[in-house]
Amino acid sequence: MSASVDVDLPETRGYRAKRVLLGKPLVNASMHDEKLSKKAALGVLSSDCISSSAYGSEEMLLVLLPIFGLAGFHLLMPLTAVVLGLLVLTTLSYREVVMIYTRAGGSYVVARENFGPKVAQIASVALLIDYVVTVAVQAAAGVAAIVSIFPSAHLGKWELTGLTVAIVLLLAYGNLRGVREAGKTFAFPTYFFVVAGGLVVVVGVLREIFGELPVISYTAHERASELIDVHDAHHAIFGAAAIFVLLKAFANGGASLTGLEAISNGVSAFKPDEGRNARKTLSLMSVILGSLVLGISYLAWQTHATPFSSGTPTVISQVARAAFGDAWFGHLGFVLVQIATALILITGANTPFTGFPFLASFIAEDSFLPRQLTRRGHRLGFSSGIIVLTALAIALLVGVGASVDKLIPFYAIGVFTGFTMAGLGMARYHRTHRERGWRRRLAVNATSGVVSAAVVLIFAVVKFDAGAWLVVLLFPIGWALLMRLNSRYRSEARSLDLAAWIRPDQAEAAHYGRHTVLVLVDRLDLAVLRALRYAGSIRPTDLRVVHVVLDPLVAGHLQQEWIDRGLCDRYPLELVDCPDRRLVRSVSEVALETMIQDRAEVTVLLPRRTFRRISQRLLHDRTADRIAASVGRIPHVAATIVPFDTTLPHEAVERIEQRQREALGEPALVSPRVELASVPALPCRADGTSAIGSVSWRQKVTVEGRVRAVQLGAAAGRSLEVQIFDETGGLRLMFMGRTRIPGLAPGAVVRATGRVGNYRGHLAIANPVYELLTEPSAAAPRL
Repeated sequence: MSASVDVDLPETRGYRAKRVLLGKPLVNASMHDEKLSKKAALGVLSSDCISSSAYGSEEMLLVLLPIFGLAGFHLLMPLTAVVLGLLVLTTLSYREVVMIYTRAGGSYVVARENFGPKVAQIASVALLIDYVVTVAVQAAAGVAAIVSIFPSAHLGKWELTGLTVAIVLLLAYGNLRGVREAGKTFAFPTYFFVVAGGLVVVVGVLREIFGELPVISYTAHERASELIDVHDAHHAIFGAAAIFVLLKAFANGGASLTGLEAISNGVSAFKPDEGRNARKTLSLMSVILGSLVLGISYLAWQTHATPFSSGTPTVISQVARAAFGDAWFGHLGFVLVQIATALILITGANTPFTGFPFLASFIAEDSFLPRQLTRRGHRLGFSSGIIVLTALAIALLVGVGASVDKLIPFYAIGVFTGFTMAGLGMARYHRTHRERGWRRRLAVNATSGVVSAAVVLIFAVVKFDAGAWLVVLLFPIGWALLMRLNSRYRSEARSLDLAAWIRPDQAEAAHYGRHTVLVLVDRLDLAVLRALRYAGSIRPTDLRVVHVVLDPLVAGHLQQEWIDRGLCDRYPLELVDCPDRRLVRSVSEVALETMIQDRAEVTVLLPRRTFRRISQRLLHDRTADRIAASVGRIPHVAATIVPFDTTLPHEAVERIEQRQREALGEPALVSPRVELASVPALPCRADGTSAIGSVSWRQKVTVEGRVRAVQLGAAAGRSLEVQIFDETGGLRLMFMGRTRIPGLAPGAVVRATGRVGNYRGHLAIANPVYELLTEPSAAAPRL
């Protein structure tokens, strides 16, 4: 392996189109954990929460004014006080969450750790619904803020819906291209809105103190058509009907608390001490949210800012216009407030495009959603999750319309269900662990959970006919579907989980000719065992077990399991770096290089789990077919799919176990040596290292390169083979008596010093002195 092989495989039309639309693929090395300061985290993680202050007061007025008339303005403040009390209680509860679950919090992990995975799926359904509705609500509110800049503009339902859908598609496209929530970029709209909204409140309150704050009057056309009429309203404040209306208004106002969980979901993004920094940021976010909601409600009461049935102009825009006045600088301030409002709302709509795919990947890793959701796409994002979120949000907008008032009934049930699971889960945690001060903490979390559950019940009742019935229906259906998927995955795992019977001295047949077999492995189970045994039956010269590294965590788990099972000696495991996650192309490159370097016919064996029902097949992709189609076009390379039926009855599984016990003791495979390839000499570099392409046999050198592949058990006994490459060629590093070195994995950069020898026809350094310069990029944090 003294020189790299020039691989020239034609690109597919689909991939060329993807590069045009999304740009070149991002490699895994581009993925890093950016730790946020409290200031940056407040801007990045709180946009969804703080932006809800833009429509919380308006949603309460939409319910109060048609029933209570002008008295509804006076009822707005007591209801706002109740909402703020709920905000304080929920904040105290989540302050406990972020201190305990510092890697990845949120109601899903709290429920999973304290109630088990089945109960946790209640939280997962709630959060998934919440993310979908958040995109729709925030985007719709952002469009309303933009339209409110032009009071004469009267857009119809479908015009507003079209604009909102366009924003959702634009956000989806940006996230598919790999837009990241970098601190400075995504923090600006939050701070811009806080300053602008705070200025409105301060100026408005000062003008009210000096008696200069006007009461808004409306034209006859506005009163006759779109303005919520406050003059023909009924004034009965007491009675069952009035209480129902008050509860309905309170439920609408509860939408102001949406996004409060974002800090707990992103605790791992904070700089150390993560829990303490997240706790302070959460408290500051809640103070800002409460201040804005209180201030806007107060000014709406004083100015009689009245909602329009069309949704525009918004209440906050009316309050801003009244506070700043009609002068040119007042109009400029009004426009800036609307721009700030639109920016933070659209930024809040972008937040779920990060949260939903990550949550879906977590749930899929727990085998409650299709595993395709765990794979990163062309630009390092979870593309499948982004596409699913976009489709669901657009379907909701088209079905309901881009009206915040009509979307709110779909919103708060999911939000407060998450609050309920977090509160009750933390209460159980404190009761179980009984740490110092646990009784006080238990009381806070239990109260928060019970009150949030009461809000869910109130919302389900008072908003049932307004659309909440659909969410109430979706909850049990979604939970049952997740349970069904998990049951199917567990059934498949029982059929496949016979790897415990694999033994190091299992079954390979005698070799003949030059024939290399590559067995592709994604995880260790019975389907892989069947492929290995089939590989021995076709009498290969050399057998290589190859895992293409798409996720370093998965590769590390497989590597450790391979070592624990004692498979390294007979089945060398090779980890091949795939920084752009193009699995099909990476396999094709490995097959082509093997054919050229080994001068052998190559067979690629693809273990595939087969399923009888269509519902089962939908849970798995057809990657094996795509790989087979690709490598089949390479000369001297053949692909064979080795199927394994996952629906075997229990008796058949027992017979397979018995056969595995009887299969021990067969001879192992022996690989021949090949001739060395000649390499032209190249000069040493300025830093003292030699270009890999310039090294020669018996020469003592220092080389530096990126790890492309790692193979366990490459030589007799316990050993580790590491293939490194630079721009001039490749070289093997042989570590005898070792099976794993921390950090030495595909994608890492290493500098090694030693004497060059020969191993299986390739230049290699045995037991070199090495220095790990950079470690491979870490995968996304897991719950």
